Amino acid sequence: MPAVETVRGPVDVAALGRTYMHEHVFCLGTEHVENYGADDWWNEEEKVADAVAKLRELPARGITTIADPTVWGLGRYIPRIQRIAEQVPELNIIAATGIYTYNDVPFQFHYRGPGTVMDDGPDPMIAYFVRDLTQGIAGTGVKAAFLKCAMDAPGLTPGVERVLRAVAGAHRETGAPVTVHTESSIHAGRTVVDILGKEGVDMSKVVVGHAGDSNDLDYLMELADTGAILGMDRFGLDVINPTADRVRTVAALCERGYADRMVLSHDASCFIDWFGPDPATVPAFAPNWNYRHISDDVLPALRGAGVPDGQLDQMLAENPRRYFTR
Repeated sequence: MPAVETVRGPVDVAALGRTYMHEHVFCLGTEHVENYGADDWWNEEEKVADAVAKLRELPARGITTIADPTVWGLGRYIPRIQRIAEQVPELNIIAATGIYTYNDVPFQFHYRGPGTVMDDGPDPMIAYFVRDLTQGIAGTGVKAAFLKCAMDAPGLTPGVERVLRAVAGAHRETGAPVTVHTESSIHAGRTVVDILGKEGVDMSKVVVGHAGDSNDLDYLMELADTGAILGMDRFGLDVINPTADRVRTVAALCERGYADRMVLSHDASCFIDWFGPDPATVPAFAPNWNYRHISDDVLPALRGAGVPDGQLDQMLAENPRRYFTR
């Protein structure tokens, strides 16, 4: 059987089981943590222990794999994730490579690469991404298994386009699948699938992340008709799109025959520093934004909306397995 790389090593894709395709363990500003965290709000041992406890809730609910799209720009630090993965052996954690930006490329690439003062060949980002996928990340021995980038409200800025094309280049070289954070309010998915398609990316290996923030069925079917997978992956972020609306949209797409092109998730994390250091902040404004919500609330609601268990299995197990099969 084909295998997929996880934080603990390769796993047969058939053994992935039910998979949440977009869950972070931590979203952290690395420089923020290093410069201010230890003296103020970041206790490594406490945060690791809290993450272990929260992630153990997933296998208890029948979820055996998460794909963690935490890359440069979101605070990827694999040694910490390795510690956590060893303490939750019932859960596979799949790591990613790429760059997360809504605007510019990091300064480490600002003057190197296409269109820069040191335009002397292929984009150096491609080599970094390929190394993560084929050799491992930062000497940890952990290999990434998919690529991640983003396009948000600022749209297709030069930096966003450059990262998107570098991700496409790494995909062409390795066959690794791709997940793209998109802003549904500007229909960013259209631009993403257009560029990736023209770059020769296999669209069946592309998740249009956060497509489920939209309830525009015409837009969602247009994306799915390219062969791409719809990331219905922000359940619990009711401030963007309430759960009831997300459920109705998924059920409507299932009724129209698109269950084979959707995956489910929360885009949650054990801790995210975007909203300040207080861990109570997120539960206060998004009480359902946690790893339990789909199992406890969304799946019963989807069944109540007429989605059969076979289609739930497609979205939770079959589609992720196909995405990671190379």
